[in-house]
Amino acid sequence: NGGYYSQFFGIGGVMVTVAILWLSTGYFGGIGAPFAPYFWPYLGQVPKKKERQRPVRVYMDGCFDLMHYGHANALRQAKLLGDQLVVGVVSDEEIVVNKGPPVLSMEERLTLVSGLKWVDEVIPNAPYEITEEFMNTLFSKYNIDYIIHGDDPCLLPDGTDAYALAKKAGRYKQIRRTEGVSSTDIVGKITILVSEQIGEYCKHSSIKRVLTRMLEWNHAIR
Repeated sequence: NGGYYSQFFGIGGVMVTVAILWLSTGYFGGIGAPFAPYFWPYLGQVPKKKERQRPVRVYMDGCFDLMHYGHANALRQAKLLGDQLVVGVVSDEEIVVNKGPPVLSMEERLTLVSGLKWVDEVIPNAPYEITEEFMNTLFSKYNIDYIIHGDDPCLLPDGTDAYALAKKAGRYKQIRRTEGVSSTDIVGKITILVSEQIGEYCKHSSIKRVLTRMLEWNHAIR
């Protein structure tokens, strides 16, 4: 048996030698792979399967009152900075404190924002200011990578930047504001149109008396 195994391993050694000569030099019949030695260090290495990367999640908030094409353009730009866009809709109470009473309710604004194709997730009753507590919630609970806002300043009543902490943390990205449109401008236009109509109606004394009483009643219930 010992002699048999010795012959077997001897033949095996010869075969391995022949294979190496054939691959590396083309020694037999001119057929070979002269470049094979360059691959010796890589033989036996199995390429690792690439791990699937987590999608980049970005956050953008806003009041989104009287939603217009400027809001839509802002959300479109924000979505381009990540894979998934999470939108915070500022609460009615926060809007009253920082900007004045909203025209649309929270439910109405949520419906408008949720219906846009760029929005993947909505957070209701978001704060107007990115506080440290809320920022940590965004990072830990919602897996947010970056906080997005337009290049127009967003100041609190005391004059401080609402996004100061996000900028300090290095997790802030900026988009361009759409010029020429805002909810404030829309309200202003509506007010002017209504005033002009009231002016026309007030030319008639009877209508003027009715409008005066309506204004007095509205003032009284406030």
